[in-house]
Amino acid sequence: MTAANESADVPARLLVRDLAQLVTPSGGASPLRGEGLGEVDVLEDAFVLCEGGKIAAVGRMQDLEPFAGDIVELDGRGLSAIPGLVDCHTHACFAGDRVEEFALRASGASYEELHAAGGGILSTVRATRAAGEDGLRAAVRRHKAWMLRSGTTTFESKSGYGLDRDTELASLRAIAGAGGVPTWLGAHAVPSELDADAYLDFALAEVLPEAAKLAEAADVFLEQGAFDVRQARRFLEACRTAGLALRLHGDQFTEQGAVPLAVELGARSVDHLEATGDDGIRTLGASDVVAVLLPASALFLDRPMPRARDLVDAGAAVALATDFNPGSAFCESLPLVCSLACTQLHLAPEEALAACTVNAAHVLDRSATIGRLAPGYEADVVLLDTSDWRYLAYHLGGDVVKAVIRRGEVVKDS
Repeated sequence: MTAANESADVPARLLVRDLAQLVTPSGGASPLRGEGLGEVDVLEDAFVLCEGGKIAAVGRMQDLEPFAGDIVELDGRGLSAIPGLVDCHTHACFAGDRVEEFALRASGASYEELHAAGGGILSTVRATRAAGEDGLRAAVRRHKAWMLRSGTTTFESKSGYGLDRDTELASLRAIAGAGGVPTWLGAHAVPSELDADAYLDFALAEVLPEAAKLAEAADVFLEQGAFDVRQARRFLEACRTAGLALRLHGDQFTEQGAVPLAVELGARSVDHLEATGDDGIRTLGASDVVAVLLPASALFLDRPMPRARDLVDAGAAVALATDFNPGSAFCESLPLVCSLACTQLHLAPEEALAACTVNAAHVLDRSATIGRLAPGYEADVVLLDTSDWRYLAYHLGGDVVKAVIRRGEVVKDS
């Protein structure tokens, strides 16, 4: 990729020209469902014009109107343009790693053996508490850079590895400071020093008032060994009263009532769904709750994949995300997730693209400004090093992202 009229400053106008393809989910509605999930607009020999950090125009080169004044031009010959990818479920604010746990699991260790060896969420809690706020800010910046190289221009991240007041609030500040969308996962696990109800007493009284000023949403892990449906309802109702949008981790290992609770409370999403059965699929198909699917986590843990095809066919709104975290999905790549969506979840490339752009943006309440290549949207563009955009999913684990443009600025160019 070559550029003319280079400037050290972010250009007021940026033109990416002569693209082999420019691809974007069709229409302007969100979330996309059913047949609409697989409808994309494909322009060949195309351009995208960015002005002031927004998309000013897209179209075919033959329709590009003459322009005057300063402009930076990027040569897009042989490349494809897609919207900046949106990762709507990550745990990017953590310290340390769980590589020893990974090695033990790969060698056949049981869940009980892993915990006896000091593994699990609480091992990350210990490392995250010890990192301090500066350490957490550095960690989120590092993880953001990894995601950006894979084409993610907007990311959500949860807290939840502090489980105390100071670390949870520091985590939310670190996420927001890195430009992420902060979610308070105040009910991620039960700390060793308390039982579940006593921990919720503490979290809602001591952490929620300040967390509500920093976060956009609240999340809870509704699962055996974490929080039950009664506790999850209590937590989420309090968070809703404090002004936070609601999300749930649900049906990852067992069905514990997460889907009905998400619908009852009007949650934005219920995420995981590896264990969701027929009733849950029908319920989501008739609801406004987005099903956020995390196939990298299912792969990493050797768990059944969520029933994406059945969810789409039932009319559910489906999004894709990485679940990037140190224990169950050490993966920051949405292109890899798209590959898994096509090969394991039986989605078409078009459906996978919409699921990690428009529909993921909808989960974050940003679908009017990101997730499409259309005039008025943020100038977030991923340039793929291929003349066929479907290589996004087809090139399994490949280095397919050539360049990333965020708000009209080239932030990654290989």
